[in-house]
Amino acid sequence: MAATAATAAERLNGEQIRRIFEGNTVTGLYTGSNLPFSEYHHPDSRASGHNRGVPNNDACWITTADAVCYYYGPQEKRRTYCFTIETSGDLYVIRSRPSGRINGLARIEKGDPHGYAAKRSDWACDGLISQAPGRSRLARR
Repeated sequence: MAATAATAAERLNGEQIRRIFEGNTVTGLYTGSNLPFSEYHHPDSRASGHNRGVPNNDACWITTADAVCYYYGPQEKRRTYCFTIETSGDLYVIRSRPSGRINGLARIEKGDPHGYAAKRSDWACDGLISQAPGRSRLARR
């Protein structure tokens, strides 16, 4: 099903991704492991929820011209992951960038139906994704 959905999908630009994700929850499964993820995307760039059942305690998100990027951890140990997003109806295909490999399949849940924002979400996002190790090229975008 994933290959069929991917071929019929429309790729979203960064502004479209921001409008869809901001203030909503992205819930799905990773294609390689079939493990779940679910994150509420705060308007202030925090991402509350979990990945593979592990609660987020420092996750942040930002969009670029053509993708969404997430970063985890303090600046000196920051891990950054970027994804392009395609949609086919209510299905969202998440592809790793730059490889293009399908990383997950998701749906958008309106608002914060799981109450992630009420749980531990006291971190702040510094917006310095371009300073993450190995991601200096993002600063040129």
